[in-house]
Parts: sequence; structure tokens; C-alpha cells
Amino acid sequence: MGANNETQLPSEHIQKIVLTGGGTGGHVSPNLALIPELEADGWTVEYIGSKTGIEKQLVAEVGISYHGISSGKLRRYFSWQNFIDPFKVLKGVFDAYLAIAKIKPQVVFSKGGFVTVPVIFASWLQRIPVIIHESDFSSGLANRLSIPFATKVCVTFPETAKHLTKYANKVKHTGLPIRSDLLKGNANQGREFCGFNADTPVLFVVGGSTGSAKINQAVRSILEVLTRDYQVIHACGKGNLDVSLKGNPRYQQFEYLGTELADILALADLVVSRSGANAVFEFLTLRKPNLLIPLSKLSSRGDQILNAKSFQSRGYSAVLFEEDLTSDSLLKAIADLDRRRDEYIQNMNQSEDANAIAQIVTLIKEFKK
Repeated sequence: MGANNETQLPSEHIQKIVLTGGGTGGHVSPNLALIPELEADGWTVEYIGSKTGIEKQLVAEVGISYHGISSGKLRRYFSWQNFIDPFKVLKGVFDAYLAIAKIKPQVVFSKGGFVTVPVIFASWLQRIPVIIHESDFSSGLANRLSIPFATKVCVTFPETAKHLTKYANKVKHTGLPIRSDLLKGNANQGREFCGFNADTPVLFVVGGSTGSAKINQAVRSILEVLTRDYQVIHACGKGNLDVSLKGNPRYQQFEYLGTELADILALADLVVSRSGANAVFEFLTLRKPNLLIPLSKLSSRGDQILNAKSFQSRGYSAVLFEEDLTSDSLLKAIADLDRRRDEYIQNMNQSEDANAIAQIVTLIKEFKK
């Protein structure tokens, strides 16, 4: 027998974990944030996601085994797809059951999204412990359907536990895992990337992964005033660049920020943003004073509003509701955020929500065999 074989653990002693989550980057990024720590703790990590979702591409970049399953969407509105998707979900349960049986994990960790429902049900059928993580203040439909089959439920916001009293013995407040690469940004590199000077404060405006037409319009309407006091970085979304504004030395616009995001966040003095859970916890972890403009209930289920109100109540964020968004209200809100920036930083410094990865990995350890 060769030396390599002698040092390998028997297959029954390999600690395996399945991560699942998809549909949006917000359901994948926290899983990706956990992978380095899980591997350092001795886990072999595999991923179950949809065959064509965004998660497949994102997971491929980190080089772990990926298992694609059929996935339907659980809609709460009329669509002809509603007559087809139940069969996709059933096929997904079958696919997930075979994948779980093949992998034989000790535990499954789910981050949410419609693809996770078949995975969680298939795991429950095989008596595999399942840990669910809920990012938002209020649970999405997929997680609400899945919680009865879960062993543990991690929540991002402490208030969420109050709405899950029926499952109080399962619930643990952990906060939200943040990718370690976001903590390694270099402000000087961000400044060089934007061509900015070191003497003027930087305001970073981001409207979510696809941009926000309303935020874009409001920011650009007051750009002349803003650039008197700030250098402005604007992540405006694909197809939303304004060519007429090119050449302004105090304004840089980007459709999307990839690897540069960490450097931009390190450079930013103030942030204006939507209030998705990943975003607000990134600002909290990095101690960036922020003004949140949550999606209205007209275009969402209201989860961003609840996220924003939670952070506002704890003194981490200022909030401007979308229905109140005008050129004047935005300019006033940014000025007030700047005036109170030290107060916001002090409040964020007192937060205990920055060690989510350690808390979750410790919880997962309980399922080692």
C-alpha cells in the first residue's frame, strides 16, 4: 500500500457537508463565505443547486463538487408555469434524493431559494440533519415551507426569532456570513481604480446587483451639488450608464463591480444603497455609515423595508423610504448621514453580529460523527 493511501481516512470517517441555495447571489454568497472555514475545520464540501441557476457558475469558481437538480419556482401569483413547476419540484426531490444518497453527508446547510425545498425534503426523508439560514428579517416562502423539516434555524436579525416562536427550540441568532475577501479591500487601490484624489471624501452609491432606476435618477439630478463635497462612485446596473456624465473627474459610474468591490468599499466614507440583507451586513462588518433606500412593497414582499427598519432601530443605518425619495430628500439625508457619521460608526462598533461564520461553523460542528 502506498504512503498516500496509508494517510487517508476511511471513507466512513470523512466529514461531508452539503451546501444548498440559489436563485440569487444573496442565496449563494453566504455559502461561499463559509466554505474556507468549513474546509479548514476538516469538512469535505459539496453543493446542490439548480441545473441552470446563478449558483452553478458561482460555485464553479471555487472548485467544489456541484450537483444540479430540477428546480421549479413557487409563485404566489398567476402564471401558466404554475401548472408545470410542481412536476419540476417533484423531479427535484427525486434528483436531490439520489444526490444525497450518493454523497452521504453528515449535515446539510441551506441558504434559501426555491431550489432548496427539494434538497431539504430529500434530506429529511433520509434522516440527514438540516440547518437553514434565513437572511432577511422575515422568512421567504421557500424557507417557511422548509422550517418544519429543519433541525436548526439560523437567523440574521434578532427580531426574526420572535416570529418563529413555534420553532423556538430550533432557532439561533447568528448574523450573516460575509465573504472574507470583502474585508481585505485596499483603499489606495480603489482610489487608483477610480482616478480619485486623497483629499475629498468618497460617496458610494449602489442600487443592488441590477441597479435602481429611481436611485440612479435621484443621484444624477443632484450630482452637481454632490460633487462639490464628494467624489462619487456609482454602481448603476447593466445598461444604465449615462454617457453624458463621462469625463467628470469626481464621478465614476460602473454597470457592475466585481473583484474591485472590496477596494471600493474600503475607499468609501459614506454609502447609499438598497437594503438587501447581504448589503447591510457588509456595511455593518466594514463599519461604513450608510443610508438605506429599501425596495417598496410595490416591487417586493417588503423584506428590505424590515431589514432597513431593524438597522435603523439599532442605530446602524439611516433610512429614506422609496416613496419619499426626491432630489431634495436625498440631498438632505446624505448631509445628515455625513453629520452623524461618527455616531453611526460608534453604534456599529458595539455590534456582536460580525462573527457569524464562527458561530455557524461551531453549530455545524455539533453534527460531526
